[in-house]
Amino acid sequence: MPERVLVIGAGGFIGRALCSALLEAGYEVRAASRAQQIPLPIGVETCLVDCKDPTRVVPLLKDCHSVVYLAATSTPGSSAGQALAELDGNLRPLLALLEALQSHAELPLLYFSSAGALYGDNKLAPHKESDLATPKSYHGASKVAAEYYIRAWACQYGGAATVLRPSNVYGPGQPQRTGFGIVPNAYGAMLRDEVLTVWGDGTAVRDYLYIDDLVALALASLKQPMTDGITVFNVASGEAASLNELFALMETVSGRALRRQYDRGRAVDADRMEIDCTAAHDYFNWTAHVSLADGLERTWRWLNTTPQ
Repeated sequence: MPERVLVIGAGGFIGRALCSALLEAGYEVRAASRAQQIPLPIGVETCLVDCKDPTRVVPLLKDCHSVVYLAATSTPGSSAGQALAELDGNLRPLLALLEALQSHAELPLLYFSSAGALYGDNKLAPHKESDLATPKSYHGASKVAAEYYIRAWACQYGGAATVLRPSNVYGPGQPQRTGFGIVPNAYGAMLRDEVLTVWGDGTAVRDYLYIDDLVALALASLKQPMTDGITVFNVASGEAASLNELFALMETVSGRALRRQYDRGRAVDADRMEIDCTAAHDYFNWTAHVSLADGLERTWRWLNTTPQ
């Protein structure tokens, strides 16, 4: 029988892409989401449930072989001044899952954390998994707390968990939503000839990871037996670029100018974020294959051929 994977947070950009890839790889997929925002692929068993109560999560675990958790309700920017919202929106559903998993510790857990939100302004770039987490936002702090809660669950109940820390993920399927993803929002501004507000002077450096490369590592993580405890892997393209460099490349790809207005930088944003992925390469033989130029071209083509 095919293995069944429970995906919590399946309605988001990464969740939908992962569900499609899991089906193509021969898995059965049970998807839990708070709301049916965008239809999931045909063949996915969809469960509309708010996973903040362990008693509502336990039935979802029946006949499953592994669990993927990527539910999130915020970004570093949107979490500013909203500490309690992080507790209710991001930590409470995870803690409910961990309580449910106390009686199902045999199920391996794949958790999506965040490289961009954890490392802050640590100057020892490129950042390794062993670097001290120094989050500048409540969103990043909640990701750090989540990793430690998972570590405690694994320690107490003999569970096994893999944590992926992706950099800034983009690609086809990512919706245009203010504050969530610079690539779709910048392209959207180009298409509508609108002005894009940029926090800071555009020199902030980020690593932009194409969605297919992240999904490939997630699949590799699920195929490989997880060891007891928690293992953490950075996931990034290895091709860091400043915002201004990103915009210039997007203008080249699209053939359009991006009108933008620079505003004062935000305290939640790190100046430079470069990520070391040696561990993922050594353990899974994984490397990001889609260059930034190619990924931006694929995304632009999708935006121009898919009804939004």
